[in-house]
Amino acid sequence: MNFTLNILGTASALPIVNRHPSAQVLDVRGRLFLIDCGEGAQIMMRRMHLSFLKLDRIFISHLHGDHCFGIFGLLSTMGMLGRTAPIHIYAPEKFSSILKSFMEHFGDGLRFGIEHHPLVTDEPQTVFSSKSLEISAFPLNHRIETFGFLFREKTPAPNIRKDALEKYGLTLAEIGALKRGEDITRDGATIPNGELTYIPYIPRSYAYCSDTAPFPELAQWVEGVDLLYHEATFPEEMTELAAATAHSTTVQAAQCASAARVGKLLIGHYSSRFPDAGFFLDEAKKIFPNTELTEDGMKIDLPLCHGER
Repeated sequence: MNFTLNILGTASALPIVNRHPSAQVLDVRGRLFLIDCGEGAQIMMRRMHLSFLKLDRIFISHLHGDHCFGIFGLLSTMGMLGRTAPIHIYAPEKFSSILKSFMEHFGDGLRFGIEHHPLVTDEPQTVFSSKSLEISAFPLNHRIETFGFLFREKTPAPNIRKDALEKYGLTLAEIGALKRGEDITRDGATIPNGELTYIPYIPRSYAYCSDTAPFPELAQWVEGVDLLYHEATFPEEMTELAAATAHSTTVQAAQCASAARVGKLLIGHYSSRFPDAGFFLDEAKKIFPNTELTEDGMKIDLPLCHGER
């Protein structure tokens, strides 16, 4: 049951030779979720062997070009490949006019529906839920309306301990109750659910935060996630420019990760002023040691951790 983040682009504003603009694909058990879609996203999907036709849903954080210009080519390509399954796009309200323009000029012949789900919220809100996954959107602090996204596996139904089956001779009704998380009662005595069951695996989580200036609530909203992607457009010495453009520095990204007590921090969205962003890592790791630089073409796997049996 894979949970793999594929990094398609790490640049901010201007693409450079070794960096495409922002785009990622999160693969959760074979379902592909595209997060932002800068220019070149579909080229990188080809290089990383990610299927256009298996894209399940698309999430656009905001309507600056380096996060959405690639959507036109991607939708056209899916049409040429014969896609028939509908695609769902979660994006700010103003995306509706962009989609309308695309359909008017390039929509002829598309055999799949495109449904825009407008993002309108001032606090974390669930935007998609399935049997095993929940996705929420939350507002960020940028120059225009911008959203972050949190992907969290749902807690699986508990498994029955084999020794409990033998010890208590559990009935089918009792097993059903335990699977629902309930305790069982016999002769007026309660046997706690935790003594008879275990969680088969620990749910995994990923949060995407780009673009944003720091704000207090963010650490609360992404608290405890296994993996956090937080933009770090500028190094610490450019804190004033970061504030003026509503972006974050390496240090501010690391401070958010530390305050949120996340498992691992990924930074990206590097300014094109710095073809080599290696020193960004040094700055961030001084505050949050478990930090990694994202690079175009990178894959990050969150392994499945089994629960205590």
